Amino acid sequence: MKTVFLCSSYCIREENRLDPANHFIEELKKALTKPVRGVFVCSDPQEYELTDAYAYSTRGCFETEGFAFTDYAVLDARTAKEAPELIREAGLVILSGGHVPTQHRFMEEIRLRELLRDFDGIVIGSSAGSMNCADTVYSQPELDGEALDPEYKRFFPGLGLTPVQILPHYQEVKDFVLDGLRIFEEIAYPDSMGQCFYVLVDGSYILVTPRETRVFGLSWTIQDGVMRPLCGEGETRLLAGSAAK
Repeated sequence: MKTVFLCSSYCIREENRLDPANHFIEELKKALTKPVRGVFVCSDPQEYELTDAYAYSTRGCFETEGFAFTDYAVLDARTAKEAPELIREAGLVILSGGHVPTQHRFMEEIRLRELLRDFDGIVIGSSAGSMNCADTVYSQPELDGEALDPEYKRFFPGLGLTPVQILPHYQEVKDFVLDGLRIFEEIAYPDSMGQCFYVLVDGSYILVTPRETRVFGLSWTIQDGVMRPLCGEGETRLLAGSAAK
């Protein structure tokens, strides 16, 4: 059975290392006990230079902490036809951050949901990658025009790895205004009616296993238009009914 790390951001790139906050490295070492084949799934299949830069920076962050790879592949437009083989042979699948709908379209193209159905390794998402893990993705408007576009889809089927819907980078984006609207108070709050969004800062994450789902670090929920504290920095809390599939 698979284990899924839903992260806001797990790397301190300027230091070329994983973020040790909230026991992330310790939890990862429990899951990754031996060298594995890694696959880095892009956010934009055509942005080769950017994808390669992030893919190999990410590999370096893992290796700095002592994690080893027997192989490491990048999954984008160049390797899309190899997706079934790459995922089948992988022990670790890393889902990049980026623009949620753009990444989702690529995931649909390579049928990643189906490819991960019987995958029994580790999935680590960052930002958009974590958001796309949900059964139903909440794709919070991000680019100019998206908040006012009646054709922009805010909800769509994701990878189906967990019911958890996250909103990342809260410390960075909490005061952002998009298309004249505050992205939390005037976008996410109304969109949360009948939904529950888990809001994370960088260094916080949600760990989904077949047994349980647990949040680590500073976080909140937004549900039915109300934002409430969930967990404090350095703390952990069990979430009910959200184990890995």
